[in-house]
This record gives sequence, C-alpha cells and structure tokens, in this order.
Amino acid sequence: MKQIVSGKSIVPLAILCGISALSVPGGAAAASSKTSWKISGELEEACSCRPACPCWFKSLPSRMTCDGAQIIFITKGHYGKIPLEGLAVAQFVQSPEHQSMFESFGKWNFDCIYIDEKADEQQREALKELALHFFPPAAKAREYRYVPITRQIQGDEHVTTIGKYGVCSGHLIEGGYDGAPKVINPPLADPTHKQFLQGQTTKLTFTDAGQDWKYESSNYMRNKFEVDNKQYEKHEAAMARKMGKM
Repeated sequence: MKQIVSGKSIVPLAILCGISALSVPGGAAAASSKTSWKISGELEEACSCRPACPCWFKSLPSRMTCDGAQIIFITKGHYGKIPLEGLAVAQFVQSPEHQSMFESFGKWNFDCIYIDEKADEQQREALKELALHFFPPAAKAREYRYVPITRQIQGDEHVTTIGKYGVCSGHLIEGGYDGAPKVINPPLADPTHKQFLQGQTTKLTFTDAGQDWKYESSNYMRNKFEVDNKQYEKHEAAMARKMGKM
C-alpha cells in the first residue's frame, strides 16, 4: 500500500458537508476544470450525525463534531481520454467541535482522500483531480492514500470497505409513504447531491488520522448520479457568487 502526505492544501474552494458543497473556481480546481470529464456513478455517504444530517442545511452537527465519509463508485466515465470505469475514490473528514461544517470550512480537523489502488498512475492523477471537485479541500492539509475500496450489496445493506481504515455499512429507512425518504435540493447541494435517499448506518468505523470511530444507527445516504465538468463549472461559479455576498 502506498501513502502520500501532501503539504499545504490549496486555498479552500468549497464546502463539503457531512460532507460537500461550496466551490470557487481557482487554483488546482480551476486548472483541472479545463479538462473535459464525465462521470456516472453511485455515492455512499455516512457520518456521525443522527439521521438526517443537519450539516446539509448549514446547521450544527448532532454531536460535537461531524465525522463523515463519502465514497464514489464510478460505473462509467472518463477524465480527458483516461477511462475510469470500475474505480472508486473516498474521503474521510471531521469538523471542529461546536461549529457547523459550513462556518468551519478550511479549518476542519483532517481531510483524508483514499484512491482505488487498482488505478494506474494516469488514473490516480485523474482521480486526484476529480477529488478537488467531489471533495473540495477543507482542512489546512490533505493526505492521500492508495488502498483497495470494495462494496458488497447484501439485500438492502450496502457494505463499503476502505482499505484497513474504514467500513461504512448502511441501509435505507422507510418513509411515511412507499419507499425511502428523499432529500431534494438541500441548501448545500452540489451536482452529486441534488437529491439523495435517506438511511441509517449499521456501522461506521475509521481508524486513520488518530481516530477510532465506532458509530451505529447514524446518518447514511446514497445516490446515483451523472455529472460532468460543465455542471461543476456552473455550480462552482454560482457558489463563488453566493460566497462573495457573505
């Protein structure tokens, strides 16, 4: 297993809640946006908050911090001419105590990116560039690791394993009418989170970055999406305008 620790991250360009969402074009993210890309995939997400995660609504987390994970499984896609089908990329983060993820963006306790070890060198670089959009840097530094990322679907239970560091196991909950609850267009929505299905975890664990998470019955979400660089350029420009009014 290879491990890379970055130096200073780029100036925070976005807010990713419980985890994603404000982006400003600039720095490495702006450079990567010059490359055409398109991704179809599935999102698995969980955090320490009680369902549903209030961070998506700019509110304080349910506990002292929001300890969160996002995993993207690419079913079809490319970055430039680099094929990415069948690969995955993940992020684990933690917000500071007693602060919302929105207000504390750029000061999160850590920001760890996990890249599918199956990827070759070109694919790894492409996934790192895409992570600038999917998981905008939220702490003073960002760490990268190359690990196996796998998912097993056992009925309604989705079990994702991120190397030796984390497990995210969750299932959807029942809504008042047929089907699972669906969250649509929360205040911090980004292109992969325009809407998502609500569930709860069976287990969320993480043992990297000095952590030892062991959560049960906490927030869990999942979603299928299709996004491209044009959607993110439009979204990031809109977020930049909103941030400029703050």
